[in-house]
Amino acid sequence: MFQNVQSLIKKEKSALVVWDVQEALVSSIFNREEFIGNLVKIIGKTRTSGIPLFYSKITPLPEKFESPLRKISGFGKFEPGDVVKEVYPEKGDTVINKNTASFFIGTNFELMLRNAGINTIFFTGIATEMGVETSARHAQNLGFIPVIIQDAVSSRDREAHERSLKNLARMMPVISTSEYMNMF
Repeated sequence: MFQNVQSLIKKEKSALVVWDVQEALVSSIFNREEFIGNLVKIIGKTRTSGIPLFYSKITPLPEKFESPLRKISGFGKFEPGDVVKEVYPEKGDTVINKNTASFFIGTNFELMLRNAGINTIFFTGIATEMGVETSARHAQNLGFIPVIIQDAVSSRDREAHERSLKNLARMMPVISTSEYMNMF
């Protein structure tokens, strides 16, 4: 699918999302070293290419206003920590606090993309089967071209991660770090 879509992808109309790469999540993934190594390369290439870089940051709601389901699961009390130091945001990067598994709910992310003329969103981050997949599907439903960088997404649940990548590959481009590095 990537070859069919590649002609639609332009550097000046692209953005990179680093989804929830916070301490508590990174410490629990199955492929931490590979994941961080690939993400360091991707972020470096993104910055030198002048592509906008967006970090999502889990920001739990005050307990009184948290979803009852999240309270029952214990997720409402989750303390994600800060973005890991290896890929910490720099000046010029955009950090967006969010409270849901979609980058488009409760944020100005869509408005920012549309104002900048961005139509392609490259996704990296944690967890593949949760926020990455939810946001990528939402992006596609809004008319964006989502692209998953398969070796720069992860999860603590390897089976769920792999199942999610298979599902996503049926709907949108799923590429490798090396393919991303050679695009621009």
